[in-house]
Amino acid sequence: MEVLIPAGKVSLPGTATIPEGAGGIVAFAHGSGSSRHSPRNRYVAEVLHEYGIATLLFDLLTPREDQTYETRFDIALLTERLLAAVDWLEKNKDTQGMKIGCFGASTGAAAALQAAAKHPAIAAVVSRGGRPDLAGPQALALVRAPTLLIVGGRDDIVIDLNRQAYGLLQCEKKLEIVPGATHLFEESGTLEQAAEHAARWFTKHLAA
Repeated sequence: MEVLIPAGKVSLPGTATIPEGAGGIVAFAHGSGSSRHSPRNRYVAEVLHEYGIATLLFDLLTPREDQTYETRFDIALLTERLLAAVDWLEKNKDTQGMKIGCFGASTGAAAALQAAAKHPAIAAVVSRGGRPDLAGPQALALVRAPTLLIVGGRDDIVIDLNRQAYGLLQCEKKLEIVPGATHLFEESGTLEQAAEHAARWFTKHLAA
């Protein structure tokens, strides 16, 4: 279903998909220059649906905001928007009572972790090719939601940044490196592997 999420002075369009019997729902925080129409995130969402997990894909920025480089990397703003989506999920009649997870890619991963540090309702976080380091040491140390970091095996710099962030996390955590994958998981079979890792993590931690 198509939805509008109020976030301060703006309303953010999104798509909520709720499989029958779903006990948990995952809000997607996409990376810079992406949107709710991202084919990679939509693919991951479809895999989650197969596991009986609901999803919310939404635009963290308005079209005008997304044209500004600085705004795309404004982690505080992205976090604020993601928290608005979490609040919406808690109040919406179709999703209230569901356990909430966050799936972040690129800069969206930092927003997901900052949101988890601030909002105890977030029950699990998955980062794919993300920049969890941009959440900052203080936020990373406060995260209590079980967190899975998925990185491509050929994404050398981002592997190092994920390892640094992983060391600062004090929650249940796992670092999964997908062999042969570069930053966008464009190589054959690599996005499928990442999606399966994410689905298993969310199934474990969002089960009703």
